[in-house]
Amino acid sequence: EMEEDTNGIHFGAFTNNELVAVVSLFQNDRDFQFRKFAVDPAWQKQGIGSSVLQYFTDFAIQEGGTRLWCNARLNAVDFYIKHGFIHKGEFFNRNGFEYEIIEKPLA
Repeated sequence: EMEEDTNGIHFGAFTNNELVAVVSLFQNDRDFQFRKFAVDPAWQKQGIGSSVLQYFTDFAIQEGGTRLWCNARLNAVDFYIKHGFIHKGEFFNRNGFEYEIIEKPLA
């Protein structure tokens, strides 16, 4: 849990009443950042991540968002590129993980 979590909108995906995916969305004017997007490893490669990503993308658009972005772990960047995100060319390391900032224009 992070201090600013109370400012986020939190989504979960369930299968047979079991939580299988989570994500937190944070709005700053018309920019939406998502964090802590995770799908249970037992449920990966079944389209759940893609469905959740589409759901919160649609939510951001309905809320007037013009940009969706995240600090993506390098091993997940290809997933986001496949879904219309673009490279920002900015990289950093945090807690031993390499990240790239990626974004998707919404309007």
